[in-house]
Amino acid sequence: MNVLVVGGAGYIGSHMVQLLVQQGHHVVVLDNLSTGYAPAVTAGKLIVGDIKDQQATEKILQEYGIEAVMHFAACALVGESVTDPAKYYQNNVVATLNLLEAMRVCEVKKFVFSSTCATYGIPEIVPITEKTIQQPVNPYGFTKLAIENALRDYAKAYGLGYAALRYFNAAGAALDGSIGEDHNPESHLIPIVLQVALGQRKSISIYGDDYPTADGTCIRDYIHVHDLGLAHLAALERIEAGQGIELNLGTGVGHSVREVIDVCREVTGHAIPELMGKRRDGDPPELVADASLAQQTLGWSPTMPELKQIIESAWHWHRRNPTGYCKN
Repeated sequence: MNVLVVGGAGYIGSHMVQLLVQQGHHVVVLDNLSTGYAPAVTAGKLIVGDIKDQQATEKILQEYGIEAVMHFAACALVGESVTDPAKYYQNNVVATLNLLEAMRVCEVKKFVFSSTCATYGIPEIVPITEKTIQQPVNPYGFTKLAIENALRDYAKAYGLGYAALRYFNAAGAALDGSIGEDHNPESHLIPIVLQVALGQRKSISIYGDDYPTADGTCIRDYIHVHDLGLAHLAALERIEAGQGIELNLGTGVGHSVREVIDVCREVTGHAIPELMGKRRDGDPPELVADASLAQQTLGWSPTMPELKQIIESAWHWHRRNPTGYCKN
């Protein structure tokens, strides 16, 4: 299948590109490289461009005979979405609608959307099922939910087939160490802790130890980026015109901030000093997926569900690439 991967030079997108090519698909990557890296695209064809340009996107869809689109290009910093919501609505909503319109013009009927558990806001009951009310608490979550709503409407009106996959905490790196996680600024817990082990930070800050959890710190569901890719492949095969698939992707097991730090200490052999800080506004105490529907619908389940496996793969990449994709 000819697949366009939008945002394929980013963290999750680049892992998806590798997996698609390994499975025999023909891949074109469209990325503006605002947060992605050209060296992360280890297979397929990279086109530097932006989906905000609808005509250019239509040209790519037609020229390469694209049959399906996977969309990973989004701004994804919760705090930034609060301070600069215009950036998030322009990129995550307006630009994505341009992409959907380009697909409609070119009659491309298969779409896999990178969504998020942030569409659920702060749930009252954990684990979170797909029946949990979607009530985001920040612009990032609002923008992702806006596109989910648009996809439902496009499916009904225009026959679009789609999968909206709600990630929990993506983590880890390619098992061969070829690509990994590199954000600037880095906002994800595991790579930040590993930066302490590499001597790039003096300590790791814990934001609150007074949550209603076993050790007082927040709990999250970490899923290996390769397992996310496998779910995308399975979803792509099951998309039908005019129908939508909306699924949670996680392991179903939560790990606290303290637990993550302790496993990083075990894996790296470093002490990893920690500092205690105050809670951050809007941090839910616990976010854990009920991914049973994904297992039933896709025949999918995580192949690397253990936190130690995930951190070991991340550490392997960070040790080999202490400055990320920037080699200087």
